[in-house]
Amino acid sequence: MKKVPERFSATGDLLDGKAILVTGATGGFGKSVSLALARHGATVILLARNLRLVEGLYDEIEQAGYPKPAIYPMNLEGATEHDYEELAKNIESQLGRLDGLVHCAAMLGAPTVFAQSDSETWYRVHQVNLHAPYLLTRACLPLLERAGRASILFMIDDKPGAYWDAYQVSKRALAAMAELLAREYAGSGLRVNCINPGKTRTGLQLRAYPAADENDRLPEPDAQLDTFLYLMSDASDENGEVFN
Repeated sequence: MKKVPERFSATGDLLDGKAILVTGATGGFGKSVSLALARHGATVILLARNLRLVEGLYDEIEQAGYPKPAIYPMNLEGATEHDYEELAKNIESQLGRLDGLVHCAAMLGAPTVFAQSDSETWYRVHQVNLHAPYLLTRACLPLLERAGRASILFMIDDKPGAYWDAYQVSKRALAAMAELLAREYAGSGLRVNCINPGKTRTGLQLRAYPAADENDRLPEPDAQLDTFLYLMSDASDENGEVFN
């Protein structure tokens, strides 16, 4: 796994003029990443399913004096191919560009013994963790290609051991899709990378390990922000890498 170069410094104007879409924008990583991108000059498109929470994040960004964000309420679990195509059209008509896409949304499901898993949970988890990133990325590719220099970042995970069911399968498939895209766009202005942040104090982590003694000592998502900022900025030329 790669690390952010020591020479990298996130200046206040690092992302000036860029439009970046963040999925799961009100979640543990999504909110921290959205605030950081806005703080460094980006116009952030906040995609989340809970309208009240995303409106609260919108207000927080606006009150801080950062570039005015855009809100896009969407439930990835039920979104269709047409919904993602409409999203891309709206971004083009309202902002005229898209320079980055950060996939933070994820669903844990109900980790269990494979033989006892249920198909409904399997489909729901794959819909959010794999099918939604596929459909959204595909719909946004024309905009990202036109940006000249653009970046796609997938959040992946590697839960050790057994019993992780659909979550583990969907996350490994997501990493494979990112690798495929990176190879196809090698040498172009579009970079595709992954971040595997490891154990971090988020709602998903606490649901996965509710009784772990180390939960209170885990790092917060803010500890990883330099990685997100670096990969969304023009300072990065990496493609096809996994960062942590």
